[in-house]
Amino acid sequence: MFERRNYANLITWAVFCLLTTLVIPLWFPLYQVSLLTEVMVFSLYAISYNLLLGYAGLLSFGHAMFFGTGAYTAAIFLNQFPGLSIWGAILIPVFITTVVGLVIGSFLLRHKGAYFALLTLAFNALFYAIATKWHSITGGDDGLSVTRPDLNIGIARLDMSDITVFYYFTLIIIGLVALYCYYFTKTAMGRTVLLIRENEERMKFLGYNTNISRLLLFTFTGALAGFAGAFYALFFQFTSISAISIEMTTTVLLMTFIGGTGSLLGPVLGALVYTFIQDFLSDITDRWQLIMGLIFILMVLFVPGGLSEILFSLKSRLRGFKYFKKTGQIINSGNNETT
Repeated sequence: MFERRNYANLITWAVFCLLTTLVIPLWFPLYQVSLLTEVMVFSLYAISYNLLLGYAGLLSFGHAMFFGTGAYTAAIFLNQFPGLSIWGAILIPVFITTVVGLVIGSFLLRHKGAYFALLTLAFNALFYAIATKWHSITGGDDGLSVTRPDLNIGIARLDMSDITVFYYFTLIIIGLVALYCYYFTKTAMGRTVLLIRENEERMKFLGYNTNISRLLLFTFTGALAGFAGAFYALFFQFTSISAISIEMTTTVLLMTFIGGTGSLLGPVLGALVYTFIQDFLSDITDRWQLIMGLIFILMVLFVPGGLSEILFSLKSRLRGFKYFKKTGQIINSGNNETT
């Protein structure tokens, strides 16, 4: 009964959010629509990082290598193969980052804790160096410009250069992937990873191969980050070394911590708040990174659970207030009947 009520609430909120996002282009200017498209792209990137950190307990300083690899793969293939469809520009990076995640994860996941974190940083530096030095392919410091291919749906050809059309395309595709990520956390694999984080020795005793489980999750999160990276290249129509730099990992780390690692709602909130605050602060000062850093420090010190923890706390208090009010009414009515 409790699970059925939770799913009913989830469906209600999903429908509400869907209807809201569908009508946004009708109410807001194109700049705000573009900003919300960016939020969706970084939301998926933050969700992938949250699955790695929040569910598996693996702190990575190199998640940008998957995001940047996806962005560069999309840009390179679009430049090298002008007739490539938009589906090819998305699925090829996902395949490449899946392979990269599988290969690198087989080396990294032999280590834990600080060693794992430092090795991810080292691999990210390696990928950054490749993107910088391989100028003939990646464009080096100059980066690569791309043009979004049109979307052919058979009966019509949608112009993806129109930001409103690309907004709806991003909303549908990334929304479906985000829902699958939520479903993944409820599967046996998702629960296994969570239990491994809580008590790995016990899971080994029960016969689980914890190394394989972590490798599968690492590969999956790498593919998700590559997926987001491909959309990043298509959205900005440009890919540079900033997409694969340590600053991009810092960005997703800030988004995840600001939103909260306790649920998949946290990264979405974090991406929304971070993107809009960055946009606001960058218009008034060149030192907006300093302010974002202070916000991050305050969040870690006073709200370690992030914005999602605040929302869930308010929800539980509201539910408790309603329950108290209801039971109070029942008691009062009972007393009146007695008298």
